[in-house]
Amino acid sequence: MSGDGFAGVDKSAVGLGERQYHIGVAPGEVSTVALLPGDPFRVPLVAEFLTDVTEVAHQREHRTLVGTYKGRRITATSTGMGCPSTAIAAEELIRVGVTSLIRVGSSAGLQEGVEPGDLLVSEGTLRNDGTTAAYVHPGYPAVPDLRITMSLDTIARAMAEGADWSVHSGLNASDDAFYAEGPEWIGELNRLGILNVEMESSALYVVARQRGVRAGMICAASSNLVTGASVYGDTKKKLQEGWMRSIEVALETAVALEL
Repeated sequence: MSGDGFAGVDKSAVGLGERQYHIGVAPGEVSTVALLPGDPFRVPLVAEFLTDVTEVAHQREHRTLVGTYKGRRITATSTGMGCPSTAIAAEELIRVGVTSLIRVGSSAGLQEGVEPGDLLVSEGTLRNDGTTAAYVHPGYPAVPDLRITMSLDTIARAMAEGADWSVHSGLNASDDAFYAEGPEWIGELNRLGILNVEMESSALYVVARQRGVRAGMICAASSNLVTGASVYGDTKKKLQEGWMRSIEVALETAVALEL
C-alpha cells in the first residue's frame, strides 16, 4: 500500500527515551563514549582496563559493560559481525546518550609491511556493504571524526616507539561477505592502495554522520591477505596483544579528548 495518507511506522521516532529493543540499554545507563569490539566475548577485555565495572545488558550479539578509566566513565558494547548489526548498535547507543563511538576490532592487512598484531588507524572507508546504501547516496563518503582519528594515530605511534610492532594509517574497506573475498577482489583492493579490510566501519561512520555524533576506528591486524600471514597460523597471540593495545589507545583518546 502506498500513496498520500499512508501512515506507516516511522522507525526513527520509535523507542526514543526508552530501553532499546536490540541492545537492551536505557538512557542513563551508559556514558557519552563507547568502545565497540565486534565480539561480545571481547567486551571483558575492555573491562580489564576499567574499575567499578558493571554489566548493563547482554542481548543477542550486543553485550554492554560500563566502568571507569582514569576518572572517565567508559562504555563497551559489542556490535556483532557486519554492518547490519553495527548500524543497529550505533543507532541505539546514540539514542541512549552516546556521542562518541570508537571501534576496536580485528582487520586484515592488504599492503606489504602490515604484520599480525600491528595497529591500523582508519582514515576512511570504501563502502562495499549493503547497509549504508539504505542510508545515503552511493557517492556519500564514509569518514571518521578527524580529531578522534588524529588522536588515535598520535597516541598509537607514541606507544609503538621502540616496540616490535607498528602503526599504519590509511583507507580501509568494509565488506559484507567474508568468504567471498577472493584473490581477485583482494588484488583490486591492494592496487587501490586500501590498507586493510574489515566489516563494520562504513556503517559506523555513516550512522554517526547522519546522527551528528563522532566515530573512529583502530584495529589490530589479524592477518595479511596479500603476503599470506594468517590468523589460522601462529599469529593468534599477536592478534590478542594487538586487541589490548587498540583498547588502550582508544581509552587514552577518550581521556585526552574528554569524550
